[in-house]
Amino acid sequence: MLTKPYRYTDNTFHIDKAPTKVPADFTDDKAAIKTQIAENIAQLVQYQKQLYAQKRYGILILFQAMDAAGKDSMISHILSGVNPAGFKVANFKQPSNESLSHDYLWRINLALPQRGDIGIFNRSYYEDVLISKVHPEILLPANLPTIQTTADVSQRLFTQRYQDIRHYEDYLGHNGFVILKFFLHISKEEQKYRFEDRINTPDKNWKFSKADIQERQYWTQYQQAYQTAINQTATKLNPWYVVPSDNKWYSRLIVSNIINQRLAQLPLAYPKVTEAQKAQLFDALTELNKNN
Repeated sequence: MLTKPYRYTDNTFHIDKAPTKVPADFTDDKAAIKTQIAENIAQLVQYQKQLYAQKRYGILILFQAMDAAGKDSMISHILSGVNPAGFKVANFKQPSNESLSHDYLWRINLALPQRGDIGIFNRSYYEDVLISKVHPEILLPANLPTIQTTADVSQRLFTQRYQDIRHYEDYLGHNGFVILKFFLHISKEEQKYRFEDRINTPDKNWKFSKADIQERQYWTQYQQAYQTAINQTATKLNPWYVVPSDNKWYSRLIVSNIINQRLAQLPLAYPKVTEAQKAQLFDALTELNKNN
């Protein structure tokens, strides 16, 4: 499967033109898709073992999406086989008072994976150029020097933040962190269907929040905020992947393919054992047999 059509490295992204559905020429064979995803997971497990042993690179995978786009199920499915010892998920919701007392990237740094680990951001620092753009009033508790009221929230602030994010991601790259940025792109009609499913299916009632319906009225504003954020922060080093997500299994296949393709480009390998270390291993084996 070609993944290049979903990759953006500059400001050419138009959200209205980006597909949310499976391509017409794609055979929607769920069994085949599940088999390929299982193979991708098995391959990712092998990459993770080398990544963990080598401890030279850290992998940061972040997911952004409109509500009900399938971020949680995406994470639970395509990363189901990885070793928990080298894997963690961070969820970024409303910042705490402590977070608001620091810069907006402070809590992000605390949640970064170590080299050798895979870290998942379920939502991320991009919330600070998405939700805050649609709801500028949430910036007021941060006590930023130049913002006293919502009237002070200007495009200049967001332009600065786009620049901050580009520089921050470059900085992480310079220090051995690979960033994979996914926008799970669903249609407004599919979101409506999934909200209805949450309401009508008892086992899914817990997923439903009235706030989701309230936010839906800002659909157009969020779409514009996503388009601008992606165009302002998509680079060759840190591209955005805009994944059609009306079909969850198709989106999982694309994302798992992209992750493995990117890890395949890294010089991952188990650390080489020196002759002196080999001698120590033989000594340890000899000692172990003595005490058997």
